[in-house]
Amino acid sequence: MQVADNLTNIQTTIQTACDKCKRNTSEITIIGVTKYVTIERTEEALQAGIQNLGENRLEGFYEKYEHFRERAKWHFIGTLQSRKVKDVIDKVDFIHSLDRTSLAKEINKRSEKPVNCFIQVNVSGEESKHGIELSEVESFISTLSVYPNIHVVGLMTMAPHTDDQELLRQTFRLLRETRDRISSKQLSSAPCTYLSMGMSNDYQIAVEEGATHIRIGSNLVGSKTSEV
Repeated sequence: MQVADNLTNIQTTIQTACDKCKRNTSEITIIGVTKYVTIERTEEALQAGIQNLGENRLEGFYEKYEHFRERAKWHFIGTLQSRKVKDVIDKVDFIHSLDRTSLAKEINKRSEKPVNCFIQVNVSGEESKHGIELSEVESFISTLSVYPNIHVVGLMTMAPHTDDQELLRQTFRLLRETRDRISSKQLSSAPCTYLSMGMSNDYQIAVEEGATHIRIGSNLVGSKTSEV
C-alpha cells in the first residue's frame, strides 16, 4: 500500500480512539519511524503529510537528515551513547531516550540551547528494555534541574510485546499517572506535558490512555522486506 493510504487508516484508528476517550485528534503527533526504509519511502511519507520523523540508529539518522534536513522535525528514539551526543545534538528536535545522569550531563554540555527530552521509563520492568524504573522518575527529574539545557517535555515508554490488551493499557496508564503528578508541579525545567507511547501494534490503546506522541513504523511506511 501507499504511505498515504496507510496514513489514512492510522488517522481513522486515532479518530476512533479519540472519540472513545473524548480527546481531540489534534493532541496526537504521529512520528513516522523510518529506520527500516529507504530515502524514497521516507519522501513518500513526507509527501503524505508526515512532519515528524523518528530514527533510532545514528547511521540511518545521518543519511536521512542530510537528505531532508529542515523538511521534518527529527526525533531520536533509540539508545544514545554519551560519546555520540555531540554528533546529533544540533540536528534533533527531540530526544526520546534520556535515562541516566551521565547522558543528561553530556547533552547539557554539548548543546547551546535547551533540548526537548523525553525521559525513557521501563514501566514493564523487562530486562530487555532500557529506561529507568517508574518509581525513580520523579527523583531523576529533580536531579536534572541543575542542567539548564535539559528541558523535560514528557515521558516515553515501550510496552511489552503482547496481545494482552489489559497489560498494555495498565502500562500506558501507569506512565500517564506519573506524568500527571510531575506536570502538576509546574516545573519550569520539566513541564512534562507529553507522553511518547504506542507503536504500530498498540497505538490505539496508547491514545485511549493519553499518548500525545505515537511512534509508527511498519503500519505507516512498511519495512525493507515489506511495505504493507
